Amino acid sequence: MPLDISSVTSLLSSWSAPRLRELFGRDPHQAAPWVSVLAREGMAEAQLCYGRMLLEGTGVPQDMPAALDWFLRAAEQGNLDAINMVGRCLDNGWGTPEDPQAAARHYRRAADAGHAWALYNLGHLYLDGRGVKRDADAAYRCYRRAADQGHERAMNLVGRCCEEGWGTPRDPAAAAGWYQRSAEAGYFRGQYNWATLLLHARRMTEAAIWFERAAAGWPRGLASPAFPGGVNQGV
Repeated sequence: MPLDISSVTSLLSSWSAPRLRELFGRDPHQAAPWVSVLAREGMAEAQLCYGRMLLEGTGVPQDMPAALDWFLRAAEQGNLDAINMVGRCLDNGWGTPEDPQAAARHYRRAADAGHAWALYNLGHLYLDGRGVKRDADAAYRCYRRAADQGHERAMNLVGRCCEEGWGTPRDPAAAAGWYQRSAEAGYFRGQYNWATLLLHARRMTEAAIWFERAAAGWPRGLASPAFPGGVNQGV
């Protein structure tokens, strides 16, 4: 009996986004043909997923311009993750020339709806003055709104803003609190910054634990800071 793809699409349309991502992500090579079909049937979450596969070359050959096209299709349906991904493509030059002004417009569209990643990304543009007028106050507000949703990277940036006085008065105690929250949420930069504060406070045993965690989670190929003696070697 042939499979009615419209019935499958109707069924999956009732599933939550996390459930769909789990389904699509189990085996990228097996999932890719199904995700492609569902994307062409107009399912926004499948379009987003297929765009990510194409962007990363996961389960399909990498094709950044095609990835952007699928993100745009999902964004037209109001998918906030896709709107943010269009912004990222424009921000980073993935499948299209870099255009930070257009990136800012897309980030802001999703950020206005409360999307944590878009708030975080828009905060970077404000902090650096890329595509928008440099505005440390606006950057801090974006990071804080994302951090309040539990975004661990934004927590680290709120801590940095509090430490440096970017868009908010310097507040070392608040910075420490945000670094600790980011660290406990598992973000390697937050772990490093929290460990550094512990080291300066002479809380050596705790600092060593968090430096170890930061070193273990530091992505390969990403320039890393100088960890205190032995941490890079895992001792």
